[in-house]
Amino acid sequence: MNQSSQSVIEVPEQFHLVDINHLMHMIADMLCRLIAHNDQIPLTPSNVTRFHSRATPSITVSDYLRRIVKYTSLERSCLLILLLYIDRVCENNTFTITSLTVHRFIIAAVTVSSKALCDSYCTNTHYARVGGISTQELNTLELEFLKLIGWQLICTSETLQQYYVNLVKQNSLYRRAVTTDSDSYGTSLMMGCD
Repeated sequence: MNQSSQSVIEVPEQFHLVDINHLMHMIADMLCRLIAHNDQIPLTPSNVTRFHSRATPSITVSDYLRRIVKYTSLERSCLLILLLYIDRVCENNTFTITSLTVHRFIIAAVTVSSKALCDSYCTNTHYARVGGISTQELNTLELEFLKLIGWQLICTSETLQQYYVNLVKQNSLYRRAVTTDSDSYGTSLMMGCD
């Protein structure tokens, strides 16, 4: 067995069982790869949005997600649905996740997903404080975010499971433990835009 296979982390087959720190790491890694690609796209006045910061925030995407999870008790589904929201925005071709937009996108997405998917969630004032912005700014971002995704806030657990499967496949540090039973969610579902 070579060194790289010894360091692979096995995660549960189902997303709702995965350690949230592993899920957070995989999502942060995916977002950083997306940002590295999208930061090459020239910024023009026509593609500046409410989500753009004047400068790249000093906190890394990984640390930002860690902070949000720690101080909001974010559920796995609310974290994983960020990927679906990115695809929904991508479909509209009206917004790009970059180093200037990712932090505000994340805090708006977390706020919206928590309200849509959870029985209990924090106030906008709390999410804003954790996210490092004013409550008024978060309220504005939340409304803009809802418009960007066409108010499509929820999805099936099967869709989230497929996002999880694809996320693990895209990260060489992780491997999904698969039981002898076939994947209970099937393999016919596909992620949105790549």
